[in-house]
Amino acid sequence: MAIFKILVLLLSLSCFCQAQLSLTFYDQSCPNALSTIRSSIRTAISRERRMAASLIRLHFHDCFVNGCDASVMLVATPTMESERDAVPNFQSARGFEVIDQAKSAVERVCPGVVSCADIIAVAARDASEYVGGPRYAVKVGRRDSIAAFRAIADSGDLPSFRASLDDLSDLFLRKGLNTRDLVALSGAHTLGQAQCVTFKERLYDNSSDIDAGFSSTRKRRCPVSGGDTTLAPLDQVTPNSFDNNYYRNLMQKKGLLASDQVLFGTGASTDSIVSEYSRNPSRFASDFAAAMIKMGDIQTLTGSAGPIRRICSAVN
Repeated sequence: MAIFKILVLLLSLSCFCQAQLSLTFYDQSCPNALSTIRSSIRTAISRERRMAASLIRLHFHDCFVNGCDASVMLVATPTMESERDAVPNFQSARGFEVIDQAKSAVERVCPGVVSCADIIAVAARDASEYVGGPRYAVKVGRRDSIAAFRAIADSGDLPSFRASLDDLSDLFLRKGLNTRDLVALSGAHTLGQAQCVTFKERLYDNSSDIDAGFSSTRKRRCPVSGGDTTLAPLDQVTPNSFDNNYYRNLMQKKGLLASDQVLFGTGASTDSIVSEYSRNPSRFASDFAAAMIKMGDIQTLTGSAGPIRRICSAVN
């Protein structure tokens, strides 16, 4: 009997070690999972087009802090600080309620089967597709975290809007992402909006890396004093459509954030990638999809390494 128990234990440990994400993870346990998520996400974006950008960003902010584990969704408790309250997320990260709604929809179909971490990853893909971006195959099978990691979120694992190219490159490298991944994922800023506080310095410091006309236009909504929370589109031309105009903007010194503009004009290797994407939207779309898949693999919990949270905002 003792030998049998040892064999069972070894088998279970083997299964744990070999657990991994797959495209077919829910085919048997919840065959309608992905279509249910997709329907919920499409409904949310049809109500507010900007939500597409927010959901893509939420996936990014989840994965870069201790891996793709839905820790970003957890609300603070007396014993746990929330990543939502970290400086890069506070009053900035959005889409939590959309993920909660998708989770509720999936729970009605398959209770206790689909993780919040998977829902965030799938939602980002569905958001991309809805606004004209690539539809790519999302591997699933993630488990959820039982803790949040605000200190990590505040310590530099999320890029600052003031980040230099070296800072960005080093951060992405630590996450297993290369320079091409950095430039491709930054292209998500073809969508969405930013608060004036994140780019106001660029408008008023007489920098040579910003187009004068572009700066003048932005100053109308972002005065030197006040208006910090006023929103401006990251791409002034097509802010609600996934396209490669972001890269054209960079080449014209019309990147809104300093951390965007550093990708072009410094003579670094990113210059040629920006130029390539500006000419070849198909290459940008395919590289963006590949980088999103790669990002979705960062430090995932699988097998028995974490639970399936019943609601995304709290541990079970």
